[in-house]
Amino acid sequence: MKKSTFNGVLTGILTLIYFVSPGQDHLTYQTPDATLLSLVDAPLTPAISVSPDGTYMLLLERPGYPGILELAQPELRLAGLRINPRTNGPSRSGSYTGITIKEIHGTKEIKVTGLPAEARIENVSWSPGSKQFAFTITNDTGIELWTASADSGASDKLTGGVLNDAIGFAPFQWFSDGTNILYKAVIQGRGEAPAKPVVPQGPTIQESTGTKAAVRTYQDLLNDKHDENLFRYYSTSQLHIADTKNKTLKPFGTQGIITQLSPSPDGNFIMINYVDEPFSYIVPYSRFPQTVAVYDRQGKIVSEIAKIPLSEDIPKGFGATREGPRSFTWRNDKPATIYWVEAQDGGDPARETDVRDKLFYLEAPFTGKKKESISLKLRYGGITWGNDNLAIAYESWFSTRQVITSSFKPSDPKSKKVIFDRSYEDRYSDPGNFNTIRNNFGENVLQMDPSGKKLYLIGTGASPEGNRPFVREFDIASKQASELWRSEAPYYEIAFEILSVEKGLLLTRRESKDEQPNYFVRNIRNGQLTQITQIPHPYPQLKGVQKQVVTYKRADGVDLKGDLYLPAGYKMEQGRLPVLMWAYPAEFKSAEAAGQMDGSPYEFIRISGTSPLLFVARGYAVFDDPSMPIIGEGDKEPNDSFVKQLVMSAEAAVNKLVELGIADRRKIAIGGHSYGAFMTANLLAHSDLFAAGIARSGAYNRTLTPFGFQREERTYWEAPEVYYSMSPFMHADKINEPMLMIHGHADNNSGTFPIQSERMFAAMKGHGGKARLVMLPHESHGYRARESILHVLWETDQLLENYVKNRPAEEEVKLKVEK
Repeated sequence: MKKSTFNGVLTGILTLIYFVSPGQDHLTYQTPDATLLSLVDAPLTPAISVSPDGTYMLLLERPGYPGILELAQPELRLAGLRINPRTNGPSRSGSYTGITIKEIHGTKEIKVTGLPAEARIENVSWSPGSKQFAFTITNDTGIELWTASADSGASDKLTGGVLNDAIGFAPFQWFSDGTNILYKAVIQGRGEAPAKPVVPQGPTIQESTGTKAAVRTYQDLLNDKHDENLFRYYSTSQLHIADTKNKTLKPFGTQGIITQLSPSPDGNFIMINYVDEPFSYIVPYSRFPQTVAVYDRQGKIVSEIAKIPLSEDIPKGFGATREGPRSFTWRNDKPATIYWVEAQDGGDPARETDVRDKLFYLEAPFTGKKKESISLKLRYGGITWGNDNLAIAYESWFSTRQVITSSFKPSDPKSKKVIFDRSYEDRYSDPGNFNTIRNNFGENVLQMDPSGKKLYLIGTGASPEGNRPFVREFDIASKQASELWRSEAPYYEIAFEILSVEKGLLLTRRESKDEQPNYFVRNIRNGQLTQITQIPHPYPQLKGVQKQVVTYKRADGVDLKGDLYLPAGYKMEQGRLPVLMWAYPAEFKSAEAAGQMDGSPYEFIRISGTSPLLFVARGYAVFDDPSMPIIGEGDKEPNDSFVKQLVMSAEAAVNKLVELGIADRRKIAIGGHSYGAFMTANLLAHSDLFAAGIARSGAYNRTLTPFGFQREERTYWEAPEVYYSMSPFMHADKINEPMLMIHGHADNNSGTFPIQSERMFAAMKGHGGKARLVMLPHESHGYRARESILHVLWETDQLLENYVKNRPAEEEVKLKVEK
């Protein structure tokens, strides 16, 4: 499959400056072409948050990309966490710089006042009554708790920089009264952080006692006793209650390593998840021992619901889970009832059984025996609560891709009735998600019509014509859905909220190929559409870029598609274009599901700082997300023929672009991120379809992830040939095209250790390949710093200009050979 028809000739023809210039090891951050620079610096579209009563929406202003100085701040990597020791919060989190309050049904629009300059706003959360919202502001030394009035926009600082946001979910939660907030704070007077001993007290020892523990490849784990001490120091919290009306703060309960805090719907109890010891050096904190306890409003423990042991030996497989109780949640429509799930198969997907999981519950005051609820055939996936007569349960199974949605009566274990039973790969059959509204406790419950006989579904509406989002009314008794509204060409419009069932009002986001996304109130009774935001076009430089969905077939008959972007004003008579193809493989259990259309031809062009779509402004055709399905039907596993299917899909994409008259077969680059980088290296190793490759944050040697990777459940010892054949590292000697590898020094993604790129580069260099390795300081799996993003674009632009755009056309090469 690998050919080298003109490779020897091109070695002498192409310039090699980019890959072999002296001094590249010490290259400073570079800036790309001005066209790319202007797109990176384009203003970001604000995020939104809708109030529980549907009266207001918040427009959350997003800053540009942070400087490398922000990423260079101190960082601790402990038990799967990344902590900034100066703030006692996450070292890598997104923030907002300002908040604007917008009336949904009126014209009032006010900016939140009283915030500090250059505020870093996070954790925005509405109060249950929609009268105010809370948020945190991070400064150089800590995290503060603030609130703001929805009516006036006036803000109020409740605490100093004392919040602990180092571990778990949000650092605070509202009580249902809409006035009081429960928050985590660092321990007052805790002293200095533990210092690392100059002289170690002894070796670090781990021991296997004969119990199987097929642990996947995790990063940022604890390594020694000092790491344990640091983890304990930064993750331990004391809870407090802030009264936003009376401006008082008081401690609550006992301190500990708290991962989850959850007031009951009626506000009279608080469920808290604590991490216990012993800690582990091979799994992250989520699998450490835990205690789940319930406290009353005065901070006195009412009941210890569960003691969960360390989980280092969970069976292998994507359907595996820990034994004992897990997934604790309040029942949203009751004052104080706790539900959880327990595996009935030992958490082992290999064990044959009719019941995988079972739900249990306890009602206040939590002193009696647990009560049984419904049984689940598959693995538990969550509950949407409704009322005493109705709740919705979800369950799924990875190996068959089956997902089941059922209704049940919470008090009746035998009341479970299947509503939907389908493959989650089958996008066309996706019924959507049941919509929820806030009840009098401020909790999300099923939205019903006044009779209580109908529910409402909101979905993306995948179809052979592309996604057409919808809102449907679902009859509980008949299990039939009727369409109330659906997006229509030439627009792509998606429902965000059902503002009123009785009035038929939706909050939607609407866009087209040429019109930027904005928010509207749509009346589905009379078709009236009212625009409520005026978000400007984020990158007018790309106006006129042509987008089309291209469909084609693989050699084995599988239907494929991709989104083709052409430069503004491009016409076929101008000749063929250089092409950047950017993709990501996906596994399927059926060819039918693999060939389904997704996305929409009417969506607005969205770009990120390192998006391949930026290069359409540099004169390239960009073929984005061409299908790369890896199919394993029946008893076959997709990866048993990974390379064959991958090359077949790529060849079909190349042939289609050439057939359309868009591409010069010799001027096509392939690229991808993460598993897409893995794909890129494999395509260069096993085909001659591409002129060059761009591989970002990839993994190339699957023996370094021996207990499974991506969607592969088998271990290396169960399928050694699969691991070997899929690893481009094992075939590095076959790569004779230039490959640019980019990786963050601080990549924390499971399986993509930076050493993956370092060893792949060494393998290619050792075989005389043309490889370039760029290691980005302080960057993780994705890239955040403005300097890093600009440099990535510069590197990519240099590769494409030298080895793709200016590569001789096939006719030119033939002429040179003849001479």
